[in-house]
Amino acid sequence: MTDTAQPSARELADGLHQAQQSAPRRARPALARWRDLSLVPVILVLMLIGFIVSPAFLTTDNLVGVVQQSTELGLLVLALALVLICGRMDLSLESTLAVAPSVAMWLVLPAEGDGFHGIGLLPTWLAIPLCLAVGALIGTTNGFLMLKLRVNGFIATLGMLTMLRGLHVGLTDGKSIVNVPDSFSYLGNASWLGVPGAVWLCLLLYLLAGLALAYLRHGRALYAIGGNAEAARAAGVRTDRITWIVLALGGTLAAFAGLLYTGHYGSVSASQGDGWIFQVFAAAVIGGIGLRGGRGTVFGALTGVLTLQLVVNVMTLGGVPAMWNQFLNGTIIIVALIISRFASGERQE
Repeated sequence: MTDTAQPSARELADGLHQAQQSAPRRARPALARWRDLSLVPVILVLMLIGFIVSPAFLTTDNLVGVVQQSTELGLLVLALALVLICGRMDLSLESTLAVAPSVAMWLVLPAEGDGFHGIGLLPTWLAIPLCLAVGALIGTTNGFLMLKLRVNGFIATLGMLTMLRGLHVGLTDGKSIVNVPDSFSYLGNASWLGVPGAVWLCLLLYLLAGLALAYLRHGRALYAIGGNAEAARAAGVRTDRITWIVLALGGTLAAFAGLLYTGHYGSVSASQGDGWIFQVFAAAVIGGIGLRGGRGTVFGALTGVLTLQLVVNVMTLGGVPAMWNQFLNGTIIIVALIISRFASGERQE
């Protein structure tokens, strides 16, 4: 259903309020009101444990490293948070992080003797716009599948994840692309005021997203759509258009994360982003992002990212093998779901 009327700002504001009120009521115990800040004490405790485990934890190099490693994951979590708040799902984000840079490299770099079959069709200064455009195209395609063809979002994006992973491996021939454009390298390794530029960019995007969700009409509409899409549509909200934009924005953020990752490490690996979606969901869930839509904040998502990265860092400094990280991520998701179930009082089906 496509809305053709143009409601006034007052009518739309009233409609949003009615849509939010008509969404299913959820119990809101006192614990739920503090969900956004619930991970702050956890972060402080983890920092104390880290200092006890190793004095090197509180060194500048280690903390900067933790924050640097959080940027790419943080952008994927931000993308997923916006999609989940809108009541949708996107599993293809991890593959977008890999395939968007590799497609850009394929278009701007010539073929190499080590197996990379780039066509070098376009100038290298277009590498960044191309990378972001690929991400937006992937998100737009996901929107077409969900909103026009009415395909289940979970299945559609799962298929997209697999397809894009195969495309990435095919373009790279299963090998790393080691010659990346200077623009990628600059953004991935620049340092501004003693802090990696990627960190500043990530924080800026989180700030803009938080302000949009809190103060912009279309930002607040995401909660109404995620809470009750039919009521939001009846209230005059262009639900399909806004959801489509959010999915495209999510793909663009994932592509930007891939850009920063590629620039930081100086290459595009064949396994880039493989398995990241589990960490992304773990960070989003423990950050209070509701899987059923209409709930969560970007601040909560950010604390989820920092918590997850601090846990991994403390385990690494404590000598715990990295092979246990996947077990840890799964455990965190299950524990967070149980806590969320009893804190919010809502059933999770």
